[in-house]
Amino acid sequence: MTTWNKAYQTNCWGGLGGDATGVTSIAQLTYRTFGDIEQAIREIGALGYRGCEIFDGNLLDYEGRLGDLRAILDASGVRLLATYAGANFIFEEILEEELIRIERAAAAAAEAGASYLVVGGGARRAGGTGPDDFRRLGAGLERVVAIAGKHGLTAHYHPHLTTLTESAEDVRAALAETSIGLCPDTAHLAAAGADVPALIREHRERISYVHLKGFRADPFAFTPLDEGSLDMDAVIDALRDIGYAGWVLVELDSWPDPRAAAARSMAYLERAEAAGS
Repeated sequence: MTTWNKAYQTNCWGGLGGDATGVTSIAQLTYRTFGDIEQAIREIGALGYRGCEIFDGNLLDYEGRLGDLRAILDASGVRLLATYAGANFIFEEILEEELIRIERAAAAAAEAGASYLVVGGGARRAGGTGPDDFRRLGAGLERVVAIAGKHGLTAHYHPHLTTLTESAEDVRAALAETSIGLCPDTAHLAAAGADVPALIREHRERISYVHLKGFRADPFAFTPLDEGSLDMDAVIDALRDIGYAGWVLVELDSWPDPRAAAARSMAYLERAEAAGS
């Protein structure tokens, strides 16, 4: 029977955004959930998830008092598994500022006991992708690999809509320029037209951390794992086929009742595990 350690993103417990100071100060441009992170952790643990991922901005709110965060995690039976950050990566003039921010998040994540650093991004220029943009992205991601290693973390790259890496072809182009691990986000890849199970099988050697998310094409929405246009059973089969034995992190950007959505996804995973026994 294939079973996985299960984790959940805290971002569903509030509106998604970023720090407005980042408009003028690149080193401050973190992702952020405008919600109660401690409530999210408690409810994630109560539902049986044993790990969580936190946006870099919410994690850095605990900078200098990470013991408070660890106390909430311990009381909830949840470990901090990863933090998520993003960057443009392709603009050399601001890259150092972006990396300063990513390193702050990596240091905080490591101090709080995390294993992974996940980054998304690679800007899409207003005038279209430049001929060197994937090379520039790869060079930036190699810097992320070094930062993660310095703090005892494993770095992963997360394809994302509206960034340089959306489609299966984009994933190939990005991975050709870097040694970073791949964190496939099933919904973003499906929304970009990728055959997600095929992509998982193709890049099996690069995958040691996974974001599972449901996707509905019309009307467009991200969903719990038991709903939507994406054949999640086929995704699970692909993970079994490659012998995936790492953590699976369920993510859902927003939902009217985040706890109920997390419960639905946990129930789906438990059914899928039982069906594969």
